[in-house]
Amino acid sequence: MSTVIALDNLRVPVDAGGAARKARLTIERDGSLRLRAGANVSADELRDFLASKRTWIYRKLAEKEALHHEPVTKEVVDGEGFLYLGRSHQLRVADTDATAVKLERGRLVLPRHMIDRGHQSLIDWYRMRGLDWLPERIRDWAARLRVDITGLEVRDLGYRWGAADAHGRIRVHWATMQLRPPLLDYVLAHELSHLREPHHGPAFWQLLLRVQPDCDERKKELARVGARVWLGDLSARSL
Repeated sequence: MSTVIALDNLRVPVDAGGAARKARLTIERDGSLRLRAGANVSADELRDFLASKRTWIYRKLAEKEALHHEPVTKEVVDGEGFLYLGRSHQLRVADTDATAVKLERGRLVLPRHMIDRGHQSLIDWYRMRGLDWLPERIRDWAARLRVDITGLEVRDLGYRWGAADAHGRIRVHWATMQLRPPLLDYVLAHELSHLREPHHGPAFWQLLLRVQPDCDERKKELARVGARVWLGDLSARSL
């Protein structure tokens, strides 16, 4: 069941379900709020919970506003730059019979016959690179955190870097493959920590700090550079 609760002039969607009563409030990368709680938590309890978090909410929204940037747009043309693991690679549209984007000698090569769906081909490339690059990294962090994972998906998650469910399945945004490896490691360690501590309480941050002592610095860098990561938007000239 999904509903909406008002806090001042903010409207907060509520995802209700599951056995856990404890509420979990998150602020997405686009600045939207989302509240998750057990199905048997009353609307009055949720309103009181939000009111108790009012100062924290407005402080976090102000921080996100300070870091806000217009969405990054790209053109599918020769010379356009695309990040991969923190390094920029120029796009080359080439006459080739290949059926997928490839990274060759420092350039991303897009077959000309795929130009009509060029941005989707690039997204597919990032997704496949994630499926190839991430599993070993995830296994390493899972071992450090002593958690079991049941699967990995690399997909579009909107404004979320990653997600973990109670069954041990990890989802990672394809756009994370543009980040430097230390920031990717932060995303992975963060989501895997949720398999032991579902909520962003003190126990969660203490757990993450134990396995990644500089997690606070990585978190701040991710907030700063994340606003400049390409999420698939094309410039007006490419539409």
